[in-house]
Amino acid sequence: MARRRWIADQWSEGRAELVGAQARHLAKVLRAEPGMRCDVVADGRVWSAVLDTVSEERAAFVLEQELAGDAALPLTLLLAVFKFDRLEWAIEKATELGVQRIVPVVARRTEKHLAQAAAARVERWRRIAHEAAKQSRRADLPEVHEPESLKAALARTWTGTRLLLAESERTMMLSDALLALTSGNTEAGVVMAVGPEGGWTADEELLFAKHAWQPVSLGPRILRAETAAIAATAVVASALL
Repeated sequence: MARRRWIADQWSEGRAELVGAQARHLAKVLRAEPGMRCDVVADGRVWSAVLDTVSEERAAFVLEQELAGDAALPLTLLLAVFKFDRLEWAIEKATELGVQRIVPVVARRTEKHLAQAAAARVERWRRIAHEAAKQSRRADLPEVHEPESLKAALARTWTGTRLLLAESERTMMLSDALLALTSGNTEAGVVMAVGPEGGWTADEELLFAKHAWQPVSLGPRILRAETAAIAATAVVASALL
């Protein structure tokens, strides 16, 4: 049976700590005692660790030996804001698949009340990513950015291949675009944009084109936004692994 893995809230040389909810779970639910051995992720690395002290407020570990850990996929996901329950499912599964960064963007077809409420949901999205990273035994946490407008997101300087999932695209399949990528240098990674329910508007697709994004398709079927996000992430992950 695999040892439990925790993602440290704080760390320093040779030590790591869980605080708040993680410490309470360790103390109250698991009834852990000093001397328990587990794996701890700290500063993007995985360590064999032993529990030193534990309370409902704080648990401290001594880090003993660094273990091998898989790096995150060099994949950034620009994810248009859509219905929160479905968006949260997409964030969870993208984290499990190894995505490095998630950038929520407000698109033209993002419902107004969701756009207004998105900023208040970021900490919840980060907690979901945290739990998914722990469950999937990742060696790191994905970055979950503050929501921003599509225009602001596209104005960033993104390194790597920029791919736009677009319902209007009929000729360039995502798999074909990735074949071209994997035949060259994959170190720069991929930045991929997934639209909201109803897809990107024509004006938004023109804006992507202005910033040199390559439109790609997952095929002839119309997928829900969360289905498209996870299917596309899985396809990219298989190409980058």
